[in-house]
Amino acid sequence: MTSPLITVDELRALEPQPVLIDATWNLAGPPGREAYDAGHLPGAYFVDLDTELAGPPGPGRHPLPDATTVSALARRTGISADTPVVVYDAANSLAAARAWWILRYFGVADVRVLDGGLAAWQAAGGEVSTDVSADDDTDFTATPGHLPLVDAEGAAKVAATGVLLDARAPERFAGEVEPMDKVAGHIPGAINTPMAALLTPDGHFKPADELATYFTDHGATPDADLATYCGSGVTATHTALALESVGIKAPVYIGSWSDWITDPTRPIATGRD
Repeated sequence: MTSPLITVDELRALEPQPVLIDATWNLAGPPGREAYDAGHLPGAYFVDLDTELAGPPGPGRHPLPDATTVSALARRTGISADTPVVVYDAANSLAAARAWWILRYFGVADVRVLDGGLAAWQAAGGEVSTDVSADDDTDFTATPGHLPLVDAEGAAKVAATGVLLDARAPERFAGEVEPMDKVAGHIPGAINTPMAALLTPDGHFKPADELATYFTDHGATPDADLATYCGSGVTATHTALALESVGIKAPVYIGSWSDWITDPTRPIATGRD
């Protein structure tokens, strides 16, 4: 199995050289473009999560972008269906995971995430650049459906009969706080596997054996009926990336909690159990 994660040393040795995508994003600001302009991997293109990796809000805060948007993203960054691509963000791979998932979903086959992101690159002595990469041009046409996903009905079914992983922080899962959405709580039957539990303090993913044990302990095994969700379909892709890194594939509920709560008839649970 080729891991969807790549280390700094592996990136340096990679041939042919991949297209580099900087997906740095901050939920509450400042804009990721400011961080990109301050310094990025040489040759990297900036991709904006809110406008290129998501459609306009409603329903849900980060729904799927349309194929035309992803086609334009790929063409200007020089991506074709078989182009090797490495995506990264500032450190924890949250936004990079969304870029990885969206590109894969729309037909780019070879996409990997730089584990530890820009912080790992700099810690290993990598230089950064403030040069903005010139737009490229390819004939790539994005087509949806290359990765599995579930809608609200599918997520409810997985929660009832399989393993639905909620990637949000425990206090949001429990409904104790809700800084982003109008309603607090979680999908009944979901299991909380917060993003922080998958990472080391410096933003790398934990070793594969630790991740595999963690997921197994929460019922997420290769033969389980799985899906992931979060607040708006960003952190859920991070969980899907971690799962794939240990050989487990899981559909993502892209609409996630921000979509679930748009229908008042859908049930809501609270509490940490």
